[in-house]
Amino acid sequence: MWKKKEIKYEMKLLSSLAKVFQDETPVYRPECLGLSALWGETVSFQAAYTGDFFMRERLDVKVVSPIADHVRVRSVEQVPVGRATNGIVDDNYLRTTSGLYPDLLKDIPDGKVIVCSNQWRSLWVDVEVSEDIPAGRYEIEIQLVKEEKVVCSSVMKLMVVGTVLPQLDIMHTEWMHADCLADYYHVEVFSEEHWQILENYFHEYVSRDCNMMLVPLFTSPLDTAVGLERTTTQLVEVEVKDGEYFFGFDKVKRWIDLCKSCGIRYFEMSHLFSQWGAKYAPKVVAMVNGKEEKIFGWHTPAVGEYTRFLESFLPQLIEKLREWEIADVTYFHISDEPREEHLETYRAAKESLGHMLDGFHTFDALSSYEFYKHGLVDKPIPGNNEIEEFLEHGLTDMWTYYCTGQFYEVSNRFMSMPSARNRIYGVQLYKYNIIGILHWGYNFYNSQFSIEHINPYEVTDAGNAFPSGDPFLVYPGKDGHPEESIRMMVHYEAMTDLRALKLLESLTSREHVMELIEGELAEPLTFKRYPKSDMYLITLRNRVNREISEIVSRKEA
Repeated sequence: MWKKKEIKYEMKLLSSLAKVFQDETPVYRPECLGLSALWGETVSFQAAYTGDFFMRERLDVKVVSPIADHVRVRSVEQVPVGRATNGIVDDNYLRTTSGLYPDLLKDIPDGKVIVCSNQWRSLWVDVEVSEDIPAGRYEIEIQLVKEEKVVCSSVMKLMVVGTVLPQLDIMHTEWMHADCLADYYHVEVFSEEHWQILENYFHEYVSRDCNMMLVPLFTSPLDTAVGLERTTTQLVEVEVKDGEYFFGFDKVKRWIDLCKSCGIRYFEMSHLFSQWGAKYAPKVVAMVNGKEEKIFGWHTPAVGEYTRFLESFLPQLIEKLREWEIADVTYFHISDEPREEHLETYRAAKESLGHMLDGFHTFDALSSYEFYKHGLVDKPIPGNNEIEEFLEHGLTDMWTYYCTGQFYEVSNRFMSMPSARNRIYGVQLYKYNIIGILHWGYNFYNSQFSIEHINPYEVTDAGNAFPSGDPFLVYPGKDGHPEESIRMMVHYEAMTDLRALKLLESLTSREHVMELIEGELAEPLTFKRYPKSDMYLITLRNRVNREISEIVSRKEA
């Protein structure tokens, strides 16, 4: 006869860098649990939990702390990963197979979480450290409660440093795909509903240290199969009369104004030519004789009538940028990811612009030094796996990026990678004085080449095209609000690490900070060689915070 057994519950505190799989007991590592923060940042940790019983249960989550009002608790949800890697892997992946991976962070408005029988799950705990919290040490207890009885709990200790963390001083862009939001939420492009959704996403974007925004002057010619189209998201109004072009900029200004109101500080104009070689014009629609027509696209070469169009359009756009007082913080794209075999078509497209973009930076994601060598782009953005050639040539004020192609040895944020591989980016950016970072997928909810729309809660790899974690950082939540991911929060931690390192440098010296970073390493840190342990990152950040605290305390005394 079946006999009812005693129910057992268990909770383990973990750092934000752990990933809790349902079928794997997480390792409790007390050396990774030191938590400290400066005013103006959000710090995170996790509480993993499980239960030994027959059925699942819904238990209450409670936070007991003198700073409980500053604590947000979310559940870490498992999502389906079809493509985990690119086939070639190094020794710094967690798993390489399809399956369920922890990634999505969901609020728990009713205060209850699911405890599954003999499966591990975790709670993601954020502490928003504002100046309302006096400097000092605090305890944060996370409890699981059943029928008003605490069945398991854990206590995290936090040291708050009474110094404001300065804002990020490099440029950081994650490409916002306006069409994907309209498509997923089934709203008309640039309708009031669409604008509200965009605002919701802009606010979240800025809160995680993104400060540059892609401006879709015309429908972005990004990840679109030749001959196919993405949903039209064109801010510029175009009319053709008697062979002449006329432009309206009202929606462009609304986009810029919304960005400014949300805290965006830099702007990048969408690519003026097609991806992978700049052979064609982007899709441009216009009113012709009172009827909307597609006047440019895959059917029109990059140089020709489109050149005459740009000669009319760009001077007027630049006049508006100056009028709106953003010309000094605006960058222009030519074409995304040209390869060396595209050198001549890229050159032709760039030269067709003549002097129209004089005074502005042009920058593109590319991996061949030849484009810079021939003066075709003044701010190259090489992948972090290929940046060393640019650095060896003495380039300074460098940008970098990563995407699906940066999968071996270098930092990235695939779901199959440990979170430390995501967070180490901030330390690398500091060492190499990188001035800007770019990623193509903040919210790309299409399959590769935009052949079809996907549900990112069900398809996380752009239709088995890219390793899960590459196409998007946020999920499209209900009511037009984004839901964050582990990868988003850890990438934000990389940015706060960078901010803290620069603050300490301002109080001491660059040499001192580099000694903290590399002093105990067997070899210098590079984009391909770096400590792979969680403890390195957590210990480094706590040392930096402690030194900042001691220096500020001495000055105040």
